[in-house]
Amino acid sequence: MKSYTQAGVLVLADITGFTEFVTATELEHGPQLIADLLEAVMRRLSPPLEIQEVEGDAIFALGPEGAVVPPARLLDVLDGAFVAFKNRQRQMEVDDSCSCAACRNVSHLNLKIVAHHGRFLRQRVGDRGQVAGVDVIIAHRLLKNGLERGRAYLLLTEAALAWLGIDRARAKLTTHVERYEHLGSVRCFVRDLPQPVRETSCPAGAFTETSAA
Repeated sequence: MKSYTQAGVLVLADITGFTEFVTATELEHGPQLIADLLEAVMRRLSPPLEIQEVEGDAIFALGPEGAVVPPARLLDVLDGAFVAFKNRQRQMEVDDSCSCAACRNVSHLNLKIVAHHGRFLRQRVGDRGQVAGVDVIIAHRLLKNGLERGRAYLLLTEAALAWLGIDRARAKLTTHVERYEHLGSVRCFVRDLPQPVRETSCPAGAFTETSAA
């Protein structure tokens, strides 16, 4: 495959509390629960996004231009992924067929989602497809940030917000700035993810397709 560049949205859905959970639970059961939760998230992200890679406790997904129409629809997709995560987690919590440490502590896990918009290079390394570029680095760096640990949230970069075309005030997004060596300051917008009652309770009307403020 010849290398080529594309523009689009880069999404990372990351399970918080993963390291503590896996190191403190049984090898036979802990990783299986994580995989089950990740699969629930993947089913809601793809389509319209394409799953680029599963990176331990995180899913890396791409949406090349035209994959999500209109762009603001992405917010429903991301909210739906979080709802699927929480519903599967709650099913695990109420399942009393196993009393192992993994099943007892699955409620301590949460999900954070980072979305950035930019350009990336598609290339092949051996027999595997890969994307590279500064915007790929930015999206991944934002998983390590100064926000409260264990909190379930959606973090949009300024570039992602502009691409989505939503009003940040009506969407109840708060401004947050991260600073990274070599990358400088990255302006972001954050909101807590909703705690759903059931899988269909996705706040699709929480956003308005207008110009970004």
